[in-house]
Amino acid sequence: VFAEPDDYRRYLDSLCEFKREYGVEVHAYCLMTNHVHLLLAPRDGTGIARLMKRLAGRQTRRHNRLEGRTGTLWEGRYKSSPVDTDSHLLACCRYIELNPVRAHIVVEPETYPWSSCGARLGSGRCDWLDLDPAYLSLGFDEAERRVEYRHFLRSAIPEGEWTLIRESVQRGQLTGATGFALEVESIVGRRIERRGRGRPKKSENKSVPF
Repeated sequence: VFAEPDDYRRYLDSLCEFKREYGVEVHAYCLMTNHVHLLLAPRDGTGIARLMKRLAGRQTRRHNRLEGRTGTLWEGRYKSSPVDTDSHLLACCRYIELNPVRAHIVVEPETYPWSSCGARLGSGRCDWLDLDPAYLSLGFDEAERRVEYRHFLRSAIPEGEWTLIRESVQRGQLTGATGFALEVESIVGRRIERRGRGRPKKSENKSVPF
């Protein structure tokens, strides 16, 4: 999806344009070569869907024009997961901004030019990045917040945190604790089910551990 620096820049320009048009805050982002991670906060229930549709459409048209091709660029609809602001928002920021480190592209996450980490820690600039309430609570001023967030990025990741985030997104489930699920249930008026990993494969002796 992103082959040259101009591809990344144009996507971020479009993200900035559409976030303002549809009233969506961008708390974190990371553009990898073949996928994108975004942490978004909409003002209404339709903002994210409209923003993502416009982003995908514009990027696809540009690639088709440059490469003389037709068809879609992305594989199906984007995957999403509502995030518990109180307990998991910073964890999701960290998950997103450490992507280039996990992929062994960079050693320090703030040096990757196509993520929000540089702007958050002061080594880059992104005037339209919206600082989330969890990040703002890290300190009384920006200098203190940057120190605390840098320490948070380098601290040990709790066991199962990345798995929880990754699987919640893949399944379209909530990223949060039980209390968050109950809160969402009261808003939407229906039970929120956290499904397991699917049906286990049958073994030859039909003895399956659970």
